[in-house]
Amino acid sequence: MEIKSKINRIRQSKDGKVLVENFAYLSLLQVAGYVFPLITMPYLARVIGVEGFGRIAFASAIMVWIQTVADWGFNYTATRDVAKNREDKDKVSDIFSRVFWARCLLMLFSFVLLALLVMLIPKFRENAAVIFVTFLMIPGHIMFPDWFFQAMERMKYITILNLLSKLLFTTLVFVFVKDKEDYILQPLFVSLGFVFAGMVAMYYILVKWKVKLKFTSFSLIIKTINSSTDVFVNNIAPNLYNAFSTILLGILSGNTANGILDAGKRFYQIAYGFVSNISRVFFPLLSRKLEKHTFFSRVYLLIGIFSSVFLFVGAPLLIKIFFGESFSDSVLVLRIISISFLFLIMQSVYGSNYLLIIGREKLMKNITIFSSIVGFVMAFPLIYYFSYIGAAIVFSFSNVLLGILTMFYAIRFKNKSI
Repeated sequence: MEIKSKINRIRQSKDGKVLVENFAYLSLLQVAGYVFPLITMPYLARVIGVEGFGRIAFASAIMVWIQTVADWGFNYTATRDVAKNREDKDKVSDIFSRVFWARCLLMLFSFVLLALLVMLIPKFRENAAVIFVTFLMIPGHIMFPDWFFQAMERMKYITILNLLSKLLFTTLVFVFVKDKEDYILQPLFVSLGFVFAGMVAMYYILVKWKVKLKFTSFSLIIKTINSSTDVFVNNIAPNLYNAFSTILLGILSGNTANGILDAGKRFYQIAYGFVSNISRVFFPLLSRKLEKHTFFSRVYLLIGIFSSVFLFVGAPLLIKIFFGESFSDSVLVLRIISISFLFLIMQSVYGSNYLLIIGREKLMKNITIFSSIVGFVMAFPLIYYFSYIGAAIVFSFSNVLLGILTMFYAIRFKNKSI
């Protein structure tokens, strides 16, 4: 009854109306973002097969690293800063410009490093075409600053633009992907969707909203990057056990093993994509009104429990319907990682939406680094001996450790402030 009454009070307030509207748009966005792939997944799984899925997963794991570098923590720090200054157009333009040019510099650095890896590492060279095609999503991602829309609490623009790009991508898949060799078209269409949405997004920001993209000195760009380094480390460290496990699995066990792992992780990622809407909607509000955190944490954790149970119980049916019998080994993968879903939610509740907001970026960074190093060390023996099952165990255990440690320290700070 207490939670229900709080929900009613929030809905009737000005902040509540904004929250409800933004949550509705983000929910629609997530439905579109995952319904369209759910439509194409059964088709792609049967046309390009497990190995094709594995090649795409390998390239996507590399892009996770590059996208994290290009974001450099700005998806939290810039969101927080714009949310606090959004009534000051000049200040907003300054923040947007510094972040935009910083991300461009980081993308350029990442591309040079990627080109060197492709030349030096045989597995990278073998998948060079799909890697470089997948890289095209990075400039599109930079041009589409969803962090900015989130900070300005104008989620409908994100929704409309993504709907258009997803619709285009889905149509192109059915028209052009006809056999196993066409697997490379899937990341190409995804990248084109990002670029298209990014171009439209920049038009709205620069022309419609009259945010000025100012030229920024190199020294100020470096200063902007340094100011978000703690959050960046916190964001990239999980790649030591997540994206790295996929890359290591591809090197040790091949593309088929990567395809099985990727299929098992898909529904976990879809579920987290849906529930993370709540976190994204609340983040700007919590940045201004942290007293709402207790209510937010109760609701979010309950949803996390339900999602974890649903994924574990529904794993056989989900894999069979969307991927077919050739992906049956993915059921165990999904069940293993579903156990950690609640703990990933705990990290979001007490890390991104509490420790970061109260200025404890360094503590959050240290927790993440420790958990990620543990997962990184575990990855080598577990993946070597148990292939994709070992990768699933590494992913799940690391998330459990990360969630427990984050909650422990956040509650300590909460108790001290009472």
